[in-house]
This record gives sequence, C-alpha cells and structure tokens, in this order.
Amino acid sequence: MKTRLLTLVVGLLALCTTVFAHHGSVAYGSNVVVLKQAVVTKVNWANPHVLVLFDVTDNGKVVHWVAEAGSPSAVSPQGWTNTSVKPGDIVTAYVYQVKNGSPVGRFGKLVLSDGKTFGNLTAEGSVPGDRPADCNQESINGGNEAAACRPDGRKTSNKE
Repeated sequence: MKTRLLTLVVGLLALCTTVFAHHGSVAYGSNVVVLKQAVVTKVNWANPHVLVLFDVTDNGKVVHWVAEAGSPSAVSPQGWTNTSVKPGDIVTAYVYQVKNGSPVGRFGKLVLSDGKTFGNLTAEGSVPGDRPADCNQESINGGNEAAACRPDGRKTSNKE
C-alpha cells in the first residue's frame, strides 16, 4: 500500500512539474518596442529559449536588455544558428517588453547591421512571435497564434 501511494505521489509530482514548466506570453505587452543601435553583449543558445543580452543607449544612459526567442530547434528553420548573432554585433531589436517596464522582452524580430533578419514581425506588427505561422488544417482552429492563418485575422479563445 505504501509503495502504491509513494508511486502515485512521485508520478503526480513529475506530471505537475512538466505542466508548470512552460509559460505563455501573458507577461509581455502587445506593443513592439524598437531598439536601434543595440550592442549584443552575450548570446545564450540553449533550451528552453535562446536569450540575447544587449545594451541600448537611451538619453546618454546605457540600459542592459535581455530578450528571448524560441528554442534553438524552433528558430533554426528561420536561419538562426549559434553563431548568427555574436557579442559586439550592432542590431535593431523589435521586442515585446514585459508589462512591468523592465528591460526584458520577447523578440518579434532581430535585424543585424547587414540587414539579415530573424523573426517574422511585419511592419504592422500583425504576426507576433519568433516563428512563422503554420497555416495547415490543424492550426486553423488554434488560439491567437493561428489568427494569421484566418482570412479575417480573427482571434479566438480556446473555448471555441
């Protein structure tokens, strides 16, 4: 009996840890902040998210930013590699900043000084995130990310 109870508790803990391991995008605002002439200071090419740390000079003061992209396997199909962005690179970062105003965010797009672009944010900001919309039959009824696949751009809740 004790073995069964212990097995059940361990199984539930393992399941709960997995469920709570991933997060949504609720912490990020919906407006894009454009950070020009950002100097990359570090790139962390690892799971669960690629992190790029960079400095931006704002009114003569250096602000240290960090922005996340998807996992290495999610951004690789867009051309990102572990050497695409390096410390010292001058970039323009399009970032969904966290709602509390800290210099932290999620990439919409990253543009290198040579014009190479990573991400898929349009000029209108209509396709948020760092991966292209997968407009197949399975994605049509999905959540807000699938809005780009719908002719009317309608966003849905998961309750539909």
